[in-house]
Amino acid sequence: MAAGSDRQAGTFDSAGVKIAYVTAGKGEPVILIHGLYSSVAINWFLPGTFEMLAGQYRVIALDLRGHGQSDKPEDEAAYGKPMAEDVIRLMDQLKIDKAHVVGYSLGGIIVMRLLVDHPDRFSTATLGGMGYLRQGSTIQGAFDHMNDRAGKTPLAAAHGITQLAVADQEVKAIKVPIQILIGDRDPCKAMYVDPLIKIRPDIPVTEISGAGHLNCIFKPDFKAGILKSLDPKDQGKTALPQDTP
Repeated sequence: MAAGSDRQAGTFDSAGVKIAYVTAGKGEPVILIHGLYSSVAINWFLPGTFEMLAGQYRVIALDLRGHGQSDKPEDEAAYGKPMAEDVIRLMDQLKIDKAHVVGYSLGGIIVMRLLVDHPDRFSTATLGGMGYLRQGSTIQGAFDHMNDRAGKTPLAAAHGITQLAVADQEVKAIKVPIQILIGDRDPCKAMYVDPLIKIRPDIPVTEISGAGHLNCIFKPDFKAGILKSLDPKDQGKTALPQDTP
């Protein structure tokens, strides 16, 4: 598919905040959620992931509030869980009852929040460069103390990540099939993925050779891993539902 050949850009009002999104392709819906200080253009267009998926699926990617072409409120209360709710409101806007969801970095943290709060809206979940933000962990509190910002993204967006943390018992109860794609040189593996696997050893982890956190999205094996996670033939190899929380 030629770059941008089937893209349709739009915006919608998500509880008073303008959210920009792009769609392309036909078939089962796949929602893409980018990382902190990134955007649809950087995280999904630049590596070619969006166009690759649009060849087989109906792909929907949004600029998170505070990022890209979406509104950038300065109030910290505008971030955290509202970032996850934007995804649900976008699905409602596009009349999508259920979708696959792929999140990278902060996008993966948002995905875990979505699986806890809205498990019935997702058929599979792929976490790229991420595991989970554990409620009560040292890492959760660290986001409150971040003092740097990138580009036009408000610092409040980083502080709000604290509110996306999920509890171990909530994670154990998730029944949506999950797969993790992580660079073998990514420090997020030790920080976020290994703690998740301790409580959910059924979740498969694919390590991307030679990849750190920033360059993983450009690796062919990362993009191939996303396709594999969406393939019905491989659904039985993703995380099995837990009978007990």
